[in-house]
Amino acid sequence: MKAGSRFLNAVSAVALSAGVVASGASVMTLASASVAEAAVIQKIDVRGASRTGADAVRDNITIKPGKAFSSGDIDASVKQLYATGYFTDVHVTVSGGTLVVSVKENQLINAVVFNGNRKIKDDKLQGIVKTHAAGPYDEAQVQADIKTIKDAYAVIGRNEVQVTTQTAEVAPGRMNLAFVINEGDRTKIDKINFTGNQAYGDGRLSAVIATKKTNFLSFLTRKDVYSAEKQHADEDALRQFYYNHGYADFRIVSSDATMDEQTNAYTMNFSLEEGPRYKYGDISVVSTVDGINGDELKGLVVTHPGDTYSAKEIQTSIENISKRVAAAGYPFARVTPRGNRNFSNNTIGVEYLVDQGERAYVERIEIRGNTRTRDYVIRREFDLNEGDAFNQEMITRAKRRLDALGYFTTVNITTAPGSAPDRVVVIVNVEDQPTGSFGIGAGYSVGNNGGLILEASIEEKNFLGRGQYIRLAVGAGTEGNRTYNISFTEPYFLGYRLAAGFDIFKNQTSSDDFYDYSEEGISLRVTAPITENLATTLRYNYKKLHYDGTNDWQDNLSAPYQNLVENGPWTQSSVSQTFTYNTLDDQNLPREGLIWKITHEFAGLGGDSEFYKISGKARYYQTISDEADIIGSLTVGAGYVIPTGDHLNVFDQFMIGGREIRGFENSGIGPRSSNGDPLGGTTYFTASAEATMPMPGVPQDVGLRAAVFADAGTLYGNKADLFGDILHNDSTIRASVGAGLIWASPFGVIRVDYAVPVMKEDYDKTQNFRFGIANQF
Repeated sequence: MKAGSRFLNAVSAVALSAGVVASGASVMTLASASVAEAAVIQKIDVRGASRTGADAVRDNITIKPGKAFSSGDIDASVKQLYATGYFTDVHVTVSGGTLVVSVKENQLINAVVFNGNRKIKDDKLQGIVKTHAAGPYDEAQVQADIKTIKDAYAVIGRNEVQVTTQTAEVAPGRMNLAFVINEGDRTKIDKINFTGNQAYGDGRLSAVIATKKTNFLSFLTRKDVYSAEKQHADEDALRQFYYNHGYADFRIVSSDATMDEQTNAYTMNFSLEEGPRYKYGDISVVSTVDGINGDELKGLVVTHPGDTYSAKEIQTSIENISKRVAAAGYPFARVTPRGNRNFSNNTIGVEYLVDQGERAYVERIEIRGNTRTRDYVIRREFDLNEGDAFNQEMITRAKRRLDALGYFTTVNITTAPGSAPDRVVVIVNVEDQPTGSFGIGAGYSVGNNGGLILEASIEEKNFLGRGQYIRLAVGAGTEGNRTYNISFTEPYFLGYRLAAGFDIFKNQTSSDDFYDYSEEGISLRVTAPITENLATTLRYNYKKLHYDGTNDWQDNLSAPYQNLVENGPWTQSSVSQTFTYNTLDDQNLPREGLIWKITHEFAGLGGDSEFYKISGKARYYQTISDEADIIGSLTVGAGYVIPTGDHLNVFDQFMIGGREIRGFENSGIGPRSSNGDPLGGTTYFTASAEATMPMPGVPQDVGLRAAVFADAGTLYGNKADLFGDILHNDSTIRASVGAGLIWASPFGVIRVDYAVPVMKEDYDKTQNFRFGIANQF
């Protein structure tokens, strides 16, 4: 019989109803619980708590000597003692004026070990189980830990894992606990089938979902791990994709996965019904709130008649209107879109109705499920706090921000009634995911003739669960190329939405025949958002540059470069501001959107450089063919620098080449000295057009894409002291065409390009092959 049952039989049903206690000449009868009369005891006698201690037992019961108690207090005390996990049996009786609490202690755990685990290390398992050394052995908790271990293995694709336990007594009342793990084979994803899709091919839809078919890189990417939760997330991704591309009636008819026991592989099936593709019809804004004119809000709407229907654009319009109305003093106003389908011409008219919503306030925000990320890291993504007016659009915005952090596998925000009709409890359920990564990249080092360099990096996006970003990188390559970088970012500096951080770097190269170049420095930065898509960054930059002559440098370097060797080292001290606008739909493989940056910089806060420089770059992406997944992009860039002192240094001027116009070396175009040393220029313009598509014959899950491109640009002008040297300076356009391969590898996006210059000057330096990281913005 369970202890709780014995307790109920002994004292709960009649609560000592027949117990008569004699004390001298007086007699006290304890009535039954049904009549809710109270009893009083004089002391508490604890028995059987040799390890736990009598005081610990007394502290965990609600009954106190000299105070009245009832059967409800005894029931609560028994439950509380069981809840400690230290006892397997609890029995409570009353003898005279004494409450007798008899307990049977659980064994204490001396050590917890894991056997048979290779794919998940001990420290990881220790962090997820709740049974620990020095704690009591609780069979219910042990079973819960077994499930937790199985769930951890399911995340890495080992759904067939078996977990058992073994115990060994090491001393009276003390035991060792071992979790014995048979990891089993890793499951795979053999096929992902789509049926009912007419507008988009299987390959395009496979790119939408997160789950991928097993390939030779799956052991690194882990994208072929099946789980029901991931399949639900894939369903949501498909819905959002179709809803944002005009298919308002899209639905998933069915979704399932079958397991082949012989191959240990899943087949995933999605049955779809696309429906017609809609465009927007009439768009209007109607307000029932006094003081709010709907026509004045129409300029905030991003949905326009004739454009393709997009649920994302409707949500953006709702948020724009909500922010404007709330700022006007109407925090409870509600914006509701109402669609009017016209099936004859496949259009949807949208009316945005602004009305006075129900008055509700946020009673509290509960954070659940975060085992690593601190609560405040999640809370600060909300634009509302406890006590503020409840606003659903702010909740939606907070979810989007939390998803974008990359800290969580899932983010779900729900609401529950509060303590009053006008109070709401916001519940945030998250599931932490690993945020550290090791990367291998390739590129070209600093310097005019920077050679190939390979870089290894370690980064953590959520350092210690505080949301801080840390990156350490070391690179090495041919011709003495070395790079060292340390970056740190605190995304909420001083509690404000300011991303403050620093970058420390050192780079060196011996790629030139007659001098070695090195630079080291630090950059301090603060980034502040202006809107959801626009941000500004302020920087202080300090850099020291070294030019060390080698071989017969006096006879082979031009006069400007001899000056750099003889009078170094050189320092630059500057402040700069950058404006960044970003509407890309995906930061890794954009298909639609615009990103641009404009930077202006002033140098002259000490150091050897005195200039004002402004430069900018913009890139626009557009899907050319959804069916073939062909993505087009157009890029333009420009820059201009003027001296604020007597002249510019060579290293103050712009140097462009293969990074901007493929087919040329780094610093391969622009003004040059008589012996071909690059001098840089004061003005440049660049343009590029590119189209990428999946590599034919290669599964899209491998992440290999082909590219064709055309680049053009020019660099001209000079404000550097030539020391009598002759200047080759021409503003003619240089251009190239070429093709490339882009691979979204587990270590980063790697790219190989082959370009042929079609317009160039005789003194330009060309380079047909280029290998490195993808052409970053």
